[in-house]
Amino acid sequence: MIYLIGSLKNPRVPELAERLRDEGYEVFDDWYAPGPETDDYWQRYETYRGRSYKEAIGGLHAWNVFRFDKLHLDRARSVVLVMPAGKSGHLEFGYSIGMGKRGIVYFDKEPERWDVMYRFANDVVFGEQELIEALA
Repeated sequence: MIYLIGSLKNPRVPELAERLRDEGYEVFDDWYAPGPETDDYWQRYETYRGRSYKEAIGGLHAWNVFRFDKLHLDRARSVVLVMPAGKSGHLEFGYSIGMGKRGIVYFDKEPERWDVMYRFANDVVFGEQELIEALA
């Protein structure tokens, strides 16, 4: 199974997931379902309750979301970090690489700002065809 890692605000995630499914891969991208503003709503709700960030990440909602994502990261054989992605995506990717999973960084196009640390990935690809070839 491939776990697609990315941003809730990146519309390419479900599109890329469907393309990989068309190629016959089992792909996990269900984390995308809550929508692009879910983290903002969670923060506003916790702030309204008077909770700090530290208190909020220890709350039941945060634990539920964390366990859901981690369960599927743990069962994945490969992960693909769909760029652009934020802090959570990079943490998930690093965790997965550290657990010995195959990790690929996917770019639609060459990034404006380069980063040498993507060398931790097994591969860095540009576009769907390169990704499909890397997964084969």
